[in-house]
This record gives sequence, C-alpha cells and structure tokens, in this order.
Amino acid sequence: MFPHTGMDSINTRRTANLAVRQYFQVHSPATEQNTEWVEKSELPSEEELVGSEGITDNDVFLQPNRTTQPWGSIGEYMRAHYALLREDSVAPLRDAVTYMRADPSMTDTKDVVVYDKVHIGRVTMAQGGMAFRIRFSTQRAGKKILWKYSSRLLSGSVVALSPAKDSFKSKCVVATVAARPLDLVSNYPHQVDIYFATPEDVDFDPQTEWIMVESRVGYFEAYRHTLAALQKLYHESSFPLSNHICHLDTNVPVSDSIKENPSLDFQCLTGTSSEVKSSYNVLTDLPNTPLGNLNDLQWQALREMLTQKLALIQGPPGTGKTHISVIALQILLTNMIAGEPPIIIAAHTNHALDQLLRQVAHFEKDYIRLGGRCKDLEICQRTLYSVRRSLNPRRLENGLLEPATTEYRHITAEIVELFKPLENELVCMGPLSAATFVKYGLLTQEQFDSMAQETNAWLTASGGQRVDPFKEWLGDQIELFEPNYGEENENSICDDIDAEYEQLQELEAEQGPDNEDYEGLKGRSVTFATSFCGKNREVVSEETIELYLQSPDFSKVPTKHRGSLYNHLRAKLFQILREHVCKLASIYAGVSKNLRIGRWERDHEILRGAKLVAMTTTGLSKYRGLVASLNPKIVVIEEAAEVIEAPVAAACFESLQQLILVGDHKQLKGQCSMHDMAGSPFFLDVSMFERLVGNNLPFIMLREQRRMIPEISELLRPIYGELQNHPSVTEYPPIPGMGSMRSYFFDHQWPEDGDSLSSKLNDMEAVMTVGLYTYLLMNGTPSSAVTILTFYNGQRKLLLKLLRTNRVIGQHVPNVVTVDSYQGEENDIILASLVRSNRSKGIGFLAVDNRVCVALSRARRGFFVFGNSKLLSSVSPLWKRVIDIFAVDGDSKRLGGTLKLTCDRHGSHMEVKVPGDWQQMSGGCDMACGETLKCGHVCPRKCHGFSHSTIICQKPCNDIRPCCKAACDKTCGETHIHSCGCVPKGKFVEMVQGFQNTVLSGAPSCKPAVPPNQRRPPPPAPRQSIFYSRNNLHTRRPPSKNGSRAHPPRPIPAQNKQATKGWVDFANGGAKVMDNHLGVLANAKDLNSEEVQRALAVVDNGFLSKELIEAKEAQKLKQLDLAEPDLIDFEDEVEEPVEAPSEQQVPVVPTGTLIDLSD
Repeated sequence: MFPHTGMDSINTRRTANLAVRQYFQVHSPATEQNTEWVEKSELPSEEELVGSEGITDNDVFLQPNRTTQPWGSIGEYMRAHYALLREDSVAPLRDAVTYMRADPSMTDTKDVVVYDKVHIGRVTMAQGGMAFRIRFSTQRAGKKILWKYSSRLLSGSVVALSPAKDSFKSKCVVATVAARPLDLVSNYPHQVDIYFATPEDVDFDPQTEWIMVESRVGYFEAYRHTLAALQKLYHESSFPLSNHICHLDTNVPVSDSIKENPSLDFQCLTGTSSEVKSSYNVLTDLPNTPLGNLNDLQWQALREMLTQKLALIQGPPGTGKTHISVIALQILLTNMIAGEPPIIIAAHTNHALDQLLRQVAHFEKDYIRLGGRCKDLEICQRTLYSVRRSLNPRRLENGLLEPATTEYRHITAEIVELFKPLENELVCMGPLSAATFVKYGLLTQEQFDSMAQETNAWLTASGGQRVDPFKEWLGDQIELFEPNYGEENENSICDDIDAEYEQLQELEAEQGPDNEDYEGLKGRSVTFATSFCGKNREVVSEETIELYLQSPDFSKVPTKHRGSLYNHLRAKLFQILREHVCKLASIYAGVSKNLRIGRWERDHEILRGAKLVAMTTTGLSKYRGLVASLNPKIVVIEEAAEVIEAPVAAACFESLQQLILVGDHKQLKGQCSMHDMAGSPFFLDVSMFERLVGNNLPFIMLREQRRMIPEISELLRPIYGELQNHPSVTEYPPIPGMGSMRSYFFDHQWPEDGDSLSSKLNDMEAVMTVGLYTYLLMNGTPSSAVTILTFYNGQRKLLLKLLRTNRVIGQHVPNVVTVDSYQGEENDIILASLVRSNRSKGIGFLAVDNRVCVALSRARRGFFVFGNSKLLSSVSPLWKRVIDIFAVDGDSKRLGGTLKLTCDRHGSHMEVKVPGDWQQMSGGCDMACGETLKCGHVCPRKCHGFSHSTIICQKPCNDIRPCCKAACDKTCGETHIHSCGCVPKGKFVEMVQGFQNTVLSGAPSCKPAVPPNQRRPPPPAPRQSIFYSRNNLHTRRPPSKNGSRAHPPRPIPAQNKQATKGWVDFANGGAKVMDNHLGVLANAKDLNSEEVQRALAVVDNGFLSKELIEAKEAQKLKQLDLAEPDLIDFEDEVEEPVEAPSEQQVPVVPTGTLIDLSD
C-alpha cells in the first residue's frame, strides 16, 4: 500500500513527529505596529458584534485588495487579506444582532432568523469540546420549517445568543453549531448542539431563557480555518514565493527540485517501447514537438508545470486543463524518489476533487483524501478516516494522544461530578437537594436541621431511606418549570426550502464538518432537569431574602416567601457551579486541543507513507498543521480561479518549492458573503490566479477546445477571442427532431415574477423550456443527455415542479441546475432559461460575465436559450455581442420567436411560438405514421416519436386457429389464446401463445412427459367452492354485527382434500403473481391428459416467460367459471393463509425465459 516507505512505518513502534506540536505552539505576541489582528480569536467576539459604543459604532476601515499593484510588505499583504476576510465573515452576524437590538420583537426576514424560547437541556463531553444541546422555538418564522431542505443552523454556522430579558442590550454570547441531527431538529421543540465560543461564555441553567439569532448570509465555517491559517502564516519564518505573490516579480525561476534532478521519465506519454526514448532532461533536451497526443500549447503548459516554481495554466472551457493536470501528476509521481513527501492536490469543490482523483486512481492507488464527505465509494475507501480504521496504527512513543486521552477522561469525570446535582433533580423529580446547598456553603447545617426538624422528612420515608427535607419544607410553594414553546407552525410550507437536499449536502461537504468532527461529538452526556422552581406569589426584596439567610431557623420563614428564597438560593448555586465549570472548561479546551494534536501526530505517520494527499481548498486551511508536518514540496490547485486569495496563500507552506495553479478566471469567481465586498472597491472576490495573470506573470492559455460544436464555441469569441476547434467536434450527430438546428435563442418578452425569497422566475418561459425537453424526449433523446440550466433557484424549483408533474416525462426528469453549481460540468444538450424580462432593465446575475461564460460553454452538440434578447442587449455589452452572433451566423439566423422543428421521418417542418403549441406535439409531425406494427397492421396514429411497442392494436386479429382453422375473432391488442378447446395432441404452443404473443418453435422439449402417478390433480368441480375468494386470493370475512361470520366456511369433503391442495397453495401465493397455470388450464378439455400434465410440470419448474403471468384479472375470473358469486368477497380485507397440507407453491416465472413445448 505504501511502496516508497513500507508498511513497517505504520505497524512498527515509532517516536512521534513533533512538527504538529510545534505548529500549535503559542507564539509570543507580535510587537510590530498594526499586528493586533494576529492575536484575534478564531470566532467573533462580543465587542465585534455589539461594538463598544452602541449600535451606531459599526464603521469598519478596510484596506482593499491590491489587484494591479504590488504589496508594500508581506505583513501588509497578510493583514489586509485577514481584515477583508474577517469582515466578510463577521458582518452578516453583526448586522443580525444590530437589527435585533433595534427591534427585539422582530420576526424572521430574508437575511436574519430569530429563535426564541431557547433553553439548554444537555451537555456532551465530546473530544472536540463541550457540546450543549439547546431546545428552541421557530414561532417567529411564521411558517413551518422543512429542516431537510433548509440551510438554517447547518453544522459550523455561527449564532449569537442573549438572555431573553436582555435582547443583546448588554450581553451577547457567540456559539457555533456542533451538530444538527435531522431527527432532533425536525421534532418540536427543535434541538441542536452548540459549542460556546469561549469557556467564559459557558452557561447551563436550563431555566434561563435565551434568544438566538442567525444570519442566512454566508457560512462562517468556510472562513474560520483560513483566518487562523493567515495568523499562523504571519508567525512562520518564511513565506515561499512571496517575491511573486506579494511583489509581482515576473521572473519566475526553475524549482529547486528540478535543478537537482532535471531528468524525468515521460513513459506515460511515449509508451513502454524500448525503441522510443522516454527519459529527458527537462532543462536542456526536452523536445519542442509534443509527446503523446498533446497539442503545442498543452505541451508548453506541461513543461511549465513540471519545471517552474510558480506555474499558471489558464484553460478555457473544453481545452483539457484537467487532462494536463492529470498528466503532470502522473509524471511527477512516476519520478518521485523514495522518502520524498507526498504531493498535495486541492480543488475548490469536493465534486471537482473526486473527478480528479478518479483519473489519478487509474495509475496511482497510493493516495489519501482528507475530509470524509466524498460520494465516490472507491475514493471513500481512501479517505484518511477509512485508511486509519483499516491500518489501526500503533501507539507512538512520546505521542500526545495517549496522555491527552487520559487527561480527557479525568477532566470529564470531574465535570460530570460537578453536574450531578443538576442531573439528580431529574431523578428525584423534586427541587434541588438541600444537601447540595450545604455543600456549596449556601445553607448552614443549622438551617438544614431546622428544615428537617420541621418536616421530619429527613428521618424516615417509605423504604426506610432518608429523604431530603427541601421538598417538604417548600410544600406547595414550588411548581413545575415547563417552557411554553407553543404549537409548531402548521401554516403553508416555509420559504425555507431555499435549496435542494443535494445542494445542502454539498455545502456542508465543501466547507462543513466531516467524519472526523462528528467522531469528536461522542462522549459522556449529562441531561439537565428543569423540573421545579419556586412560586413568586409576591415580590420579596433582596434585603428580606438576606435576613432569612442569616437566620439559623428556616422554620420561621413565612410559607409564602419560601418559593422566592428557593429561587434565590438556586440562582446562587448556579453562579457558583458556573464559576467552577468555566475554570474546568478552560482546562477542557486545552485538553481538546491536545487530543487534536495527538490525533494528527498519529495521522502524520499514515500520511507520510502516501504519495499523494488530496483535499478541498478549505481543507488546505483546516488541516494545515497536519499537512505542514509532512514538509510538502509540490502543491497543485485545480479550479484556482474560483477561490479567493487567502485559502491559496495558506497553501504556501514553509517547505513549498512548487505551486501549480490551474483555472480560468473568465468563468466563475470566488464567492463573498457580503455583496459590497466583491468588485470595487475591495475586490475580495479576485483570486490569486486572476491577480497574477492580470499583472503579467508568466502563464499559458490553452486554446484548442474538444467539447463544443463550432457554432456553440463561436459564442465564446467575445470572451476568449478565437478558440480553435479540434476536428472531433464536427463529428457529433444531429439532434433528433431538430433537423439541422444545433443552437437557437428563443426570444420573448414574457414578464418575470419573483418568489418570497427574492429569487426570480418566469412561468411562461419555464413551460416553454419543459415543452422543448418533452419534445426531445419523445424523439428518443435520453434524459441523461439533457441538462436544464438557469441563473435562479426560484426558476429551478419551478422547472422541477413542472417536470415532475408531467405525465409524458414520468420518471425521465433531467438534471436541472443553477449556473453556479454547474461549473466544470458538460452535457450533450443544454436548455438555458434566462428568466429576466422586465421594464426596469434589471438583469441581476445575467450581468456577471463569468456566470454568462459558464452558461454558454456547457453544451457539446445542442444549445437552446430562452430569454429576452432586447433587454439583455440593452444592458450587457457581453450579451449584445453574443446575441449578435446568434442573430447573424452566415446564412443561418439562430434568433427569433419561433422554434422550427423537423420531423426526422417525413422531413416536414413544424413551428412553436407559444407554450400552447406543444400540446399538439407527439414527437413527430401531422402526417400519418404509416409504419407496420408487430402484428402486421399499419400504425393508426399520427407521426410520433415513441416506440410502437407501446401501441395496443384495436384491429381484428384474424389469425387462423390451428385447432379448427377458423379466423380468430379477438382484437390484436387483447390478450387471448388461439384455441377454442380442440387442441391436437402434443400441441402446447397454441395453449400458451395468447399469453406470450410469441411463436415458440425450433428447440426440442427439455422436460420429459409427466408419469401418470405424478400428474397434477384437477381443480375442484364447478359450484363446489370450498374457500372464500376475492380474485382467487383466500380471505376471511370479518365477523358480522351479531358476532358470527356473514358466510360460515364450508367443510372440505374428504374425497376432495387431495384435489384441493394445489388450489390452496394457489390461493395463498400463486394468485399474487397471476398464476401461471391459467394459460394452460383455461380451455383444456381433458385436465388429466398427458399433454396438459406435462405443460403444468414445465410451468412448475419456472421455465415459462413472465409474459405468461400477465393475463387480465377479469378474464381469469371468467375463464375459471366461479359458480357461486355469493361466496366471492369483494371487500378490502386482510389476507390470511389457508390452513392446508404443505405443498410447494407455484414458482414465480423468470422474466424473458421461453420454452419449446413441441413434440
């Protein structure tokens, strides 16, 4: 498994590598100016969210990303990117808190959600931290939440809490969602687990009511690890490639590793023949002519990737940038020297990473993937989580995991012991124990004794055990504490269905917790009881309470004040316990950190044996300490233009010698939570790849595309200039039903609409798009070959609704996706629904050139666009140029308000202008079909695209019956038998032919004749029914109102018991699969004949085709001549088995198996 290091490195006792421990060492505070950012906490602080001078103090001063100039220093570069990223991650929650402070009674908005009646109910002592389970209400949503499809409270989300009475005026506590188990969050009241941001924030009084706010903008988990990585990067001794990344030096040298070993083996391109040279010095004698099937630009790109310290490869759609990455990786892996650190590869999304790994796996099995959210089963076996479980690595000498685990057990036991009084309240179902108050100095022994003396409860109880006196002393002055969560909203489904389930899974998969994190949620739990609180029947002053507490005799406390005194003592106890827990929680946080370091020390030993380690760009920051311990020399990042700069900067490990960035900044860019952070003036969305290419650092742009037919690739000319077309793109077949049309812009002015989430949709356009898809489907285009693309999730949901309710489409629903989720994908045919059509000249996402580029470049051989060309041309220069190409392309005009369809069979043309025109379409034209059906008759329908096998012929059969030579009087489509009962001896094909509709002949029978003593007994004689039946299935009638059965069962005559056995089995099993014997028995006159018995034996052995068992139920009842209809039970009743001697039931006939019954 690990050929270049050996398995001994895993199973032999080794000393722990201290690199991980050193990575997490606390550095001394920075002394330079403007370095306060280096010491900031990972999660936002209360001051960041609330401000030190009130809600008006929200001004944040930010330095923009320098996209055209070099940075003054490395420190300035890191500080600016940290501040931009911090603001983008914290601002959404800060705004939510600000809104809540201004209006504590606010309800949910599009961007902010409020959860009230929040109570803490449980704590889990997990290895990842103390996870507190909260219950809460969603009353402020006003509608029911479908949590499976909701992006609320995803694992890793950041939330802010405040006591309900305070509403963020003086207290704000930050937490992150540790887990959102679907079964818990879907029940009411809803429940999730949270981690408090700091030990000082820990609170656990189950009777304290909180209010919690969450921003629906952004996802904090995507930022937190990168922020920490930038802080760590600042403290490191060197920042590799900073001369190019920060100072924009365009003179990029050869990597040090190539200088040392310039000779590389290119056998993966040259083949294994000994007559062909495969080893080259890449610095001196690498040929100018490409090896393998690469073109010139791909060959230049490969040379850059293998030799330069910093390689930038731009790959427009379909030009094979991933293909080049795979070849480069294969060459680098082939030439890897034993003992070298693994190559690090990363991609922006899990999907893209798994696509790359699937290709790498063809030539290299020795890779490990970090993060456990992959969907590919083969790759899942190569995750670190799976590999570790299969290897079961041994304990490391001097490793931190074992002592940290011991410390974790001790601190857990100590905290659990501290929580015991709160847990006991649940066990005793009463107030907190008076002994607990004595233990923590809140009551004296004298006060305790005075209560016990008054109640005598401490002396005896049922069972002879002592009973705590508090419950009796309080009497009726306590009451159950039951939070009023109200009724769950049952109004129309909440607009929280803001994403499909798959999209939410992908969001958590890219940036959220993985298997390692969920493993950390296991541990001992304590459930807090909320059972009782004291009644406050009248206000009791603090001075009065203090006087009672100074008295040694609690019997003198007035009964009506005892509830208030208990509440005071309870609050004091929780204050004391909280102080203890906070101290222990601080220690616990250190233990959790040591556990993480210890696990990474163990994982280091596994990863150092791999040749390649893969992760997402988020993982580059999340696992940075672990990856850095490997001292990697080469990092390859796919989709580098889709990632903002900071995560790529985090990949610049101190040991880095080669950074390879592959991407295309003309397609999708990095995403920002706050729209004003993208573009001018801050330019946070500009990737390192785009910035370096834009500042003239050396890069190679691939130009020959192998994806799109020329008329589609021509649409990309305004973006890329002239793209070259590989000859293979001219060989795609035409699209069925579209004639010579391969692309078309259907122009309309149907107005758009909006949903309650401010997403856009266009009903008429959606119906038109679904109509074209249905037409393509009826013409034989498989659903897998079509993707419907749109810019808005509102339109996506509308399209899916129309598709799923279309009876013609049925289960053949195509992939319907938004543009942002389809980067890197392609399909034969793309139907693009642009949605926007209005008088205000707003085009939203369609104004973003990068998104337009993605939409235009996904189709291989068919691209059909639905939109308002006049609106787009007037607003977007790019769309104007694209629409001009659609409008004039040689002699062909591909823009207009009429879709011109072509019948492939007859060559006739049809036009579709409005959605209603699709109702006349059946996949063909208006001419008669004229083709011959299987039965020999001419198809009666108009021209159609569906198969003739689905058509039931209604014309007379007229086949000649073999028994009497008379013409059959049935219709072709009717299931029937070509026999009137006078079957010649030995002819069984005709008996079953009506059920198979197939002539069976040519092969000899494979079953011998059935001996007379093994022949099947005949069924019971007519009018002697001996069991109640519905559709020949035995049922029992329910008792009648007077307690007796409506029809008492008749006894089975002794002479008929043997004959009944077969029918009993038939009633209990065979009829459920439409009994096979009917086709043989229905019209046979002599049931005891050898021919019939032989046919039945063949059926029993399961050799007949499944088509035999597909007779109509009504026809079966008629053929069986059930003579006593008063005994047939047609009510829906529960089937019960007939008690009878056991016999092998009639087998289910295998599908498609035929038998020859000829002599």
